Amino acid sequence: MFAVIKTGGKQYRVAANDLLKIEKVEGQVGDIVEIGHVLAHGEGENVTFGAPFVDGALVTAEVVEQGKNRTVIAFKKRRRQNSRRKIGHRQLLTTVRIAEILLGGAKPSKKAAAKSEAKTEAKAEVAPEAKAEAAPKEAKAKKEAKAEAAPKDEAKAETAAATLFKAPKGEPDDLTVIKGIGPVAAGQLNEQGITTFAQIAKLTDKDVAKIDEHMPFSADQIKDWREQAKDLAK
Repeated sequence: MFAVIKTGGKQYRVAANDLLKIEKVEGQVGDIVEIGHVLAHGEGENVTFGAPFVDGALVTAEVVEQGKNRTVIAFKKRRRQNSRRKIGHRQLLTTVRIAEILLGGAKPSKKAAAKSEAKTEAKAEVAPEAKAEAAPKEAKAKKEAKAEAAPKDEAKAETAAATLFKAPKGEPDDLTVIKGIGPVAAGQLNEQGITTFAQIAKLTDKDVAKIDEHMPFSADQIKDWREQAKDLAK
């Protein structure tokens, strides 16, 4: 049996155990997600179409991976205006494996719902007396865990507050002189310690990859800025 589903503004023809990449859906690896927008389903030549969706039809899928698509470059140039704009975009994607195609309001299999049910049953089995005895121990363990975690949290906060690069001493350059860097982008670069033409000109490929990973700029954009900065830094 196959089904045609709609998610992320796109349509996909799927069958059980198919592996496909769709626009990001919320969920951790191993979670079961439900896709209720089923446009059609069928087997062989017998196909049922919805108007626009098939009532009571549901497709479940297991989250296999959360990731990103390759970088797409959007380039715009105005003739004789000495103006050009280059922007990179990486779409967030979720890799899923189709688990079931359900019809007529059928519910997902017990396997898909076993996680939450198992947790509920485990909680229900704990006797009230055992809870009362365990309460002081749990409170003590929580206090100790908080005390141990405090230095780690402070270290994480310091790391998060740190910039990607160390800003050089002296007056900063006007980075908007570089074509493709506007006031907003210049401010973002300054916040991460990039303030001069010389700094951008000396960026290594490893630095470019770091910026690509942590900032909303593509590697191609940064390399273009690096070439322009080499002339400006002379």
